[in-house]
Amino acid sequence: MAPRVLISDKLSPAAVQIFKDRGIEVDFQPDLGKDKDKLLEVIGQYDGLAIRSATKVTEKIIAAADNLKVIGRAGIGVDNVDRDAASRKGVIVMNTPFGNMITTAEHAIAMMFAVARQLPEASASTHAGKWEKSKFMGVELTGKTLGVIGAGNIGGIVCDRARGLKMKVVAYDPFLGQEKADKMGVEKVELDELLKRADFITLHVPLTDQTKNILGRENLAKTKKGVRIINCARGGLVDEEALADLLKSGHVAGAAFDVFSVEPATENPLFNLPNVVCTPHLGAATTEAQENVALQVAEQMANYLLDGAVENALNMPSMTAEEAKVMGPWVKLADHLGAFIGQMTDEPIKAINILYDGVVAQMNLAALNCSVIAGIMKKANPDVNMVSAPVVAQERGIKISTTNQNKSGAFDGYIKVTVVTEKRERSIAGTVFSDGKPRFIQIKGINIDAEVGPHMLYTTNKDVPGVIGTLGRTLGENGANIANFTLGRATAGGEAIALLYLDEPLNGAAQKALEATGMFEQVKPLVFQSA
Repeated sequence: MAPRVLISDKLSPAAVQIFKDRGIEVDFQPDLGKDKDKLLEVIGQYDGLAIRSATKVTEKIIAAADNLKVIGRAGIGVDNVDRDAASRKGVIVMNTPFGNMITTAEHAIAMMFAVARQLPEASASTHAGKWEKSKFMGVELTGKTLGVIGAGNIGGIVCDRARGLKMKVVAYDPFLGQEKADKMGVEKVELDELLKRADFITLHVPLTDQTKNILGRENLAKTKKGVRIINCARGGLVDEEALADLLKSGHVAGAAFDVFSVEPATENPLFNLPNVVCTPHLGAATTEAQENVALQVAEQMANYLLDGAVENALNMPSMTAEEAKVMGPWVKLADHLGAFIGQMTDEPIKAINILYDGVVAQMNLAALNCSVIAGIMKKANPDVNMVSAPVVAQERGIKISTTNQNKSGAFDGYIKVTVVTEKRERSIAGTVFSDGKPRFIQIKGINIDAEVGPHMLYTTNKDVPGVIGTLGRTLGENGANIANFTLGRATAGGEAIALLYLDEPLNGAAQKALEATGMFEQVKPLVFQSA
């Protein structure tokens, strides 16, 4: 029987035709996604669901989807899909992360022109018959310094377009290596340097704990007087109230925003201020982008339903069903190893070296590599997946090397991950025990045996008496309960490490209390995905 796909949002007719040409039965009901009750009633009939943003795929919908195998989102954001529920149900969630890049980058450039020449206000004034030619004095882009925060996919395109406009481009991106920056023709700088020098600042980073309010009041105060700020990335990257105050004071000469901290944005501190250009999240709103993502999602879903190929999946590795049965625990271990190093590394990564030993060396190393790289990159981009992670790494100039060898140690198999930066090398190794649970077995060359949990704490210290007591007592006094405790040391009296599995995330008070003891060189909370 041919697979059945429901398209419940407005998608290009060309996407519908792709399904038909591949022999897939397709039901095109572009308004059905708005009727959650009707969707709930019919979803059990389909193997695939193709959506945009209007359809809300809730836990209730997924629970009723007895035959559903794949959800394809034409676009990047999948906030309208309950991914956890989909994973538990065994439903793959795919997106199309690269279809909107050109369009979003071009919108940022357009917004930069608009705010530089006050085009919306000048247009409104002219339409009103005022002819206020002397009122709208603009600035040229040529020769100005553009500060790009985030030089990944979209940011990299903006850098390229800005150089074509004869702008000087400085970029802040912790994951941008010097070699890649040189190839892009941009100057790699720290954030404070960018704030001090940039005439225009444009943001192209995801919204994470690290990037939320990256342009908060303190950083905005460091900007050059007369700066103009463009945000076509994510709401919440800029403190809008603080920016409004600086616009009113004249320190910031203008702003152009396509995204807001609350959307739909019916009111905002930036609204109705002079020389502030606002658009309703139009970054991906071009005919070409909508067509691209629709065609991509149809191809990806058809490939999975007919051939079992997994592309741009957010909740499943790229591998065959047969491989998944054996590799599942190793894929999880690979992700955990990458996540550990990713959370521990703040400077740009030049290379990632992955060693596979024993039984794991005979598995699908491409899929395992993707899992390691995705784990590393998630700190900078939570939306990265196993398919897009290698592309992101390549774009950032990170070299990936893989070595596989026959069993050489006490374990039937293990994975060792090493990252290389300008300052250091950092490594971690792990294995999978017979119970299928990943374990960390070595950090920085120090042997350990640590169970991996969702909430962990990593500390380093000199091997001196009293450290264990101080660690346990301080955590206990600050309400942090230890589920598991692993210690290791290089030599007696030398470097020592501890890895603790906690019941809850480490609270700020406990972290500060540990740091205040003066006994620890590092106190690092870590988070690992349990699924």
